[in-house]
Amino acid sequence: MTARPVKRSLTLQGHRTSVSLEDEFWQAFREVARARGMALNALAAEIDAGRGPETGLASAIRVFILRHYRGGNAAR
Repeated sequence: MTARPVKRSLTLQGHRTSVSLEDEFWQAFREVARARGMALNALAAEIDAGRGPETGLASAIRVFILRHYRGGNAAR
C-alpha cells in the first residue's frame, strides 16, 4: 500500500489538470471507469461537474469511489 499520493494528469473539458491520489484510489478509479464503459477523463469530468466549489477534485474522486464500492449513489 502506498501512503503517499501520486500526481497524474487528466484532461477535463479540454483543459489539463493534475490530481494527486494514492495508488489504490487510482486503481479503483480506473476500475469504476472501465465498469461504466467510460474513459477516465470522461468520468473525472463528470465528477468535476458535480462537485461543489468548496470540494477539491481529488476529494470528490475519493468520495465518488467510496460511494461506488459501498453501493451508494456515486453520482453525487
